[in-house]
Amino acid sequence: MNSQNYPELFGEHAEATTVDVAIVGAGLAGTTLATALAKAGRKVALIDPHRVHHNEFRAEKTRSEQIHLFEKLGLGSVVKALVTPTNDIQVFRFGQLFERKESAEFGFSYGPLVNGLRDGLPPEVPLTVGKVAEVSTGPNWQRLVLANGSIVAARLLVVATGYSEAVRRTIGVERVELSKAHSLAIGFDLEVSPQQFGPRSLTFYLGTVRDRIPFLTVFRIGNRMRANMFVYRTAADPWTQAFRANPQQMLLELMPEIANHCGDFAINSPVELRQVSLTTTSGHRRDGVVFIGDAFSTTCPAQGDGIHRALTDVDRLCSTYIPLWLATPGMGSEKVSAFYDDPIKIAADQKAMLASLYAKAIVTETGLEWRIRRLRNNTARQLMIMGRKIQHLAKWRPRGGIG
Repeated sequence: MNSQNYPELFGEHAEATTVDVAIVGAGLAGTTLATALAKAGRKVALIDPHRVHHNEFRAEKTRSEQIHLFEKLGLGSVVKALVTPTNDIQVFRFGQLFERKESAEFGFSYGPLVNGLRDGLPPEVPLTVGKVAEVSTGPNWQRLVLANGSIVAARLLVVATGYSEAVRRTIGVERVELSKAHSLAIGFDLEVSPQQFGPRSLTFYLGTVRDRIPFLTVFRIGNRMRANMFVYRTAADPWTQAFRANPQQMLLELMPEIANHCGDFAINSPVELRQVSLTTTSGHRRDGVVFIGDAFSTTCPAQGDGIHRALTDVDRLCSTYIPLWLATPGMGSEKVSAFYDDPIKIAADQKAMLASLYAKAIVTETGLEWRIRRLRNNTARQLMIMGRKIQHLAKWRPRGGIG
């Protein structure tokens, strides 16, 4: 294919590139997809406005199941070098140790993780730095015009632009808000050193209607001790502003029983905020283009399902749909709709959305049904704590009679 044969795609004098798949957005989902497709022998263009991904407060922890998906996509060794593993997870409820889990979690900073993935791109997929100015989609070819005038033509366009709306608006696809300002993620570093803290992560649940805080978690990222707290408030809430002004004092008041585990919550970084809305997409079933990850839907990061959704999208496209689509002519909406109807993708999206809605309702709703659920859950947990204490006392009770 060349510009002389397809002037409607390229124009008469434009610099032209043709590929199997053009991916707009070189974040976690887009870069992972580009790498996996290139390793499978596909010709790919990966486009992003920035050569280096900026520092951004987003996902900062993931689980073993997501690492397994990275491994399946051929990126396990790359990702493992960019994350900090923890195998001792201590969970606190009612101000005391509730359980210890020997399951793996992995801490990371989003910007360095994405840049590390970009560094691992195969040489066949150099990052194209540029801003998309025009998009035309159709049943056979998709045409992108960049701000510098260069043109990319692809059989399939994948939009992986996260929260950004520019490309979505250009295509004519709308984001639908299901729960506006659903939650607020708060992140900050603690002064306590990893050596003092030990090889563990800590999660402290509050879960009270008054506090509107599901939990705080503390974990390592390299040589930093990082804290993420999730609240059901807005960035403009007076509570939020008071927290930013004096986070240590408010944490000591909220969680006095575990302050000694965290160096009395001494803060040594700015308090970062990220407001999160629950959204989905409307009008996305169209010729030649698919939306993945946060470009398709957004859920609350407190449940840790965002990365899983994105990697599930990438895996389903790489393992099933893109090979099938490229094997036959055309790229009509009937083809790409199969991806949105995939039961594995649907299950991942629904699980994340339902978990986001339930987690907020169980903390904030004041109706009778939710009060009963909280009472039931808290009673069961308190009974578990009492049972463990009784077992502990029985284990250490002296045997035999009084001498």
